[in-house]
Amino acid sequence: MRVPLSILIYQRVLATPDPLFPECLHARRFEQQLRLLRRWFRLMPLSRAVTHLAEGTLPARAACLTFDNGYAEHASVALPLLQRYGVPATFFVAAGYLDGGCTWSDIVTEVVRNAPGERLNLGRSGFASYDIGCPVRRRAVIEMLLAALRLLPPAERLARTLSMARRPTPTMMSSDQLLALHRAGMDIGAHPLHHTVLSSLSNAAARAEIAEGQRRIEELIRARVKLFAYPSGKPGEDFEQRHGLMLRAQGFEAAVGSARGAARSGSDLFALPRFTPCEQGSGGFLLRMAGNLFTRA
Repeated sequence: MRVPLSILIYQRVLATPDPLFPECLHARRFEQQLRLLRRWFRLMPLSRAVTHLAEGTLPARAACLTFDNGYAEHASVALPLLQRYGVPATFFVAAGYLDGGCTWSDIVTEVVRNAPGERLNLGRSGFASYDIGCPVRRRAVIEMLLAALRLLPPAERLARTLSMARRPTPTMMSSDQLLALHRAGMDIGAHPLHHTVLSSLSNAAARAEIAEGQRRIEELIRARVKLFAYPSGKPGEDFEQRHGLMLRAQGFEAAVGSARGAARSGSDLFALPRFTPCEQGSGGFLLRMAGNLFTRA
């Protein structure tokens, strides 16, 4: 029997609940999840789990925690909780966002969230004027803008996003915070340098994004970076087999996407599945974890 490996994806871990996005993970809920995970699963660093997968020696109830993008609260909020409960984790960082960076989606969210008054005019960004007179409408406008911008080529998307905010508030971690994660014994992995979906790039550009993202992180932490996470991460859509070959040639040992399901001995190490445990209650969270074990990756 091939033992399954659950790999969890985390992104934002806020210090306090967000009234505009109440489902977004925050410290208290994350701590509850850590307690459940420690009780019911054998938690290990992804690097060690990959070795077990390759050797066919994965222990029962194995699970790994991974964090994407490199948000500042990964160091300020998540790390202290991980240390309190003795839980290892892997942090995937887009090196181009270090020291003052902000994702385009976070810029859009904060522009709408903080806009004064009851209407928001985004004509200069190629959109219209919108009613934001209540939290429900603000959220609807955020979701509409994100959906529209997601369809654009990366350069146009970034230009239109930046036209909404002259000085975006940084959301990503600093080099010092990245070093703190590494010195705390956490695995550090890489995204492409600018967190660009690899399938949107030429082969040469994809290789450059992979190599430079890895190089910058290795220079900072002075250690090899062997793990990679595909942005968005849908197999066949956001990345293809050719990208796994590029990663292998660059010296990576494994890569994770966002397809649901559990990895097993014999799984493609450069297309490992992960899932987001978004349920709020303890029962729902454990049911989601159990259900994922039986989902075909």
